Amino acid sequence: MTVLSKAQPGRLARNAAYTAALAALLGTAAACSSSGTPAAQASANAQQTIVFATHGLGAEGQATNAAIAGFEKQYPNIKVQVFNLDASSTNQLTQLEQRFQAGTGLDVVDGDVTWAPQFAAAGYIKNLSSAGFDTSQYFPGQVASAQYNGTLYGVPWYINAEGVYYRTDLVKTAPTSATELVSDAQAAMKSDSALKEGFAWEGDKYEGAVCAFIDFLGGFGGKLDLSNLNTAANQQALQFMYDTIHKDAVTPQAASSWQESNVQSAWESGQTAFALNWPYEYASTLKLASLKSDIGWIPFPSTAGTPAAALGGDDLMVASKSAHQAADVEFVKYLTSVAAEQQRAQTAGDPPGDKSAYNDTLYAAAPYFKAEQAVFADTVSRPSSPVYPQISEVLQTMISSVLAGQSGPSAALSSAQSQIQQIPGYTA
Repeated sequence: MTVLSKAQPGRLARNAAYTAALAALLGTAAACSSSGTPAAQASANAQQTIVFATHGLGAEGQATNAAIAGFEKQYPNIKVQVFNLDASSTNQLTQLEQRFQAGTGLDVVDGDVTWAPQFAAAGYIKNLSSAGFDTSQYFPGQVASAQYNGTLYGVPWYINAEGVYYRTDLVKTAPTSATELVSDAQAAMKSDSALKEGFAWEGDKYEGAVCAFIDFLGGFGGKLDLSNLNTAANQQALQFMYDTIHKDAVTPQAASSWQESNVQSAWESGQTAFALNWPYEYASTLKLASLKSDIGWIPFPSTAGTPAAALGGDDLMVASKSAHQAADVEFVKYLTSVAAEQQRAQTAGDPPGDKSAYNDTLYAAAPYFKAEQAVFADTVSRPSSPVYPQISEVLQTMISSVLAGQSGPSAALSSAQSQIQQIPGYTA
């Protein structure tokens, strides 16, 4: 295994900020790419080297290296070179676009769950519908995110879902509504003077805020329907985000510029009773002696139906211009095998994308994965669209305007819907 480049430090979470970087590049994608495959394809048994573009530092990087070593042992004729993507998701998109447009240098790509439709529309990645992947083994929301026009272009590797962590020494029973969560947070702040806030969540103008909005929508029966945004339930969710900061005083004003790392810091320092965050926090928290035995994790509570847990995670994709597609597919199958996913879960804390990996073998090594499935069962994907980066930018601006008191929920939702409908290439 050879590393082609080094990643920069500071990656915060799987759902890092998106910008319109991809949007600017997609305009020229069709002219610069081809959906066809190379004329000459190496067989899976031939001696060859494939390039795997991925991210991950620390335990994640070590887990990836261990998986590659296992694959190379099983397939001695195939060597894997790692191209470590930048720590920033925005820069990752730019790096991948540049290499895809050049038509060289990539074979297997590790990407966010929102990227497959964009890459498929541009002709950058291979149709995997006939490659032998059993999609029934994956969580439905993640399968949908890996498809474009109903066709599979990505394979779920690991899943993420955003849920609410709470301290059971301060909150004896999990709240069943948004109102109850706020009252529990206020009570906890009164009972423990060490708490600086009651409910930590990320409100910065980036993708994380969109994910938080999706979580809160479920609490009020709302839905991220881009053709019908300005509903009473959606207004309630936006108002809730504003109120936790400006009315209920359980979330600090600084949260309007917080990202996942800020939420993690607040939670792990013991200064909040509730925190909205991703599964990696579960494994991280269990390593802390002060919080080791007193945490719970639930979907954001809902009294209006099924909760909504924003879907995150990574999909594996095969470059359409790769000359090693047979080997690429074998590599993807190895990485997504139950054994490999369980090993990654145990060492890096990444929840498997394959539902069958959740068994006694995994629970014996990491019991907390049993509790995590309750959140994964309520995952809701973000809109599947080749122009999702532009859509996200509009939603981010909408949320920021409400949190800053510059716009009311109804006006903000109405404006966002109008802007989204005017995005070139957008279809409802």
